Amino acid sequence: MPQDGHEESADGRPQSSTSADRGWNSMFAVPDGVKKVFRRFPLVTYPSNQLPSRSPVRDNIHNLYIWTTAEDAKNGIASFNPSCLKWQTYLKFSDVSFRTIPSSNHASPSGALPFLLPAAQSPSTTTAPAPIKSSKIESWARQHSQKEPSTTHAQADIYTSLLDNEIRRAWLYMLYVLPENFSAIVQPLYVLPSSSNTFVQFALARQLRSAAQDELLKGATHFSEEDTISQARDALAALSTLLGEDEWFFGEKEPGLFDASVFAYTHLLLDEELGWKENKLEESLREHGNLVAHRERIREAYYQT
Repeated sequence: MPQDGHEESADGRPQSSTSADRGWNSMFAVPDGVKKVFRRFPLVTYPSNQLPSRSPVRDNIHNLYIWTTAEDAKNGIASFNPSCLKWQTYLKFSDVSFRTIPSSNHASPSGALPFLLPAAQSPSTTTAPAPIKSSKIESWARQHSQKEPSTTHAQADIYTSLLDNEIRRAWLYMLYVLPENFSAIVQPLYVLPSSSNTFVQFALARQLRSAAQDELLKGATHFSEEDTISQARDALAALSTLLGEDEWFFGEKEPGLFDASVFAYTHLLLDEELGWKENKLEESLREHGNLVAHRERIREAYYQT
């Protein structure tokens, strides 16, 4: 007789005993009282909840979710986040009507801002449009712009790497690693609006600083402040040389995506209202008058309220 409550059938295979069957059946049996409740109140699938009243009205305006404040969003002020400001500016260049909505990474489908929620195709549409993540905004804007698409230049990728690497690394260091800037800029703009709970704020602050430090150490055995700032200054000099005496990069008649990418950093590095306590790139940037003038042209044309 095999152990574990089994007995053999006529063909020699193990078979569950009657007592074992009763045990399993009783374990998953629904009590009579519960059965009576469900007979009186059958399960019903209710329709989806409506959007909360504070959500944007579905109209013919596209919504760009970015890092910003409620007041700045209302007045169309430039975002304080370079990634968000890049696409906010590019949509303005593309002559696409949109409103900005204050948001955070936790609200983004991709886990990062910005993202675009296109307008409903018609007032009677009940299906919510699919959000457009940042990597798809350029192609989306080209399809919805009334302007002629800007030219894609072969050199753009090379110089974009200066923004995405050298200048971005210096930005992360100054903003998240330097304590005075973290307290003056990151805390009030990124941490405090995310939660009123002190413990959540503390955890988020640690998470932000840790993520920035990990990014700065990526692919390196150690971090050097001197090298990071020096490389960013060299990158600014290279961008200044590229722009030369032209109004827009690559000699274009109108600003394009690369102009928006440069403005996203130069504007914030020169923004006195951002709250900088120690800005190691401002002086170097002001030495390049053409980059400063480039920033002023965009600010005056697209962000004057």
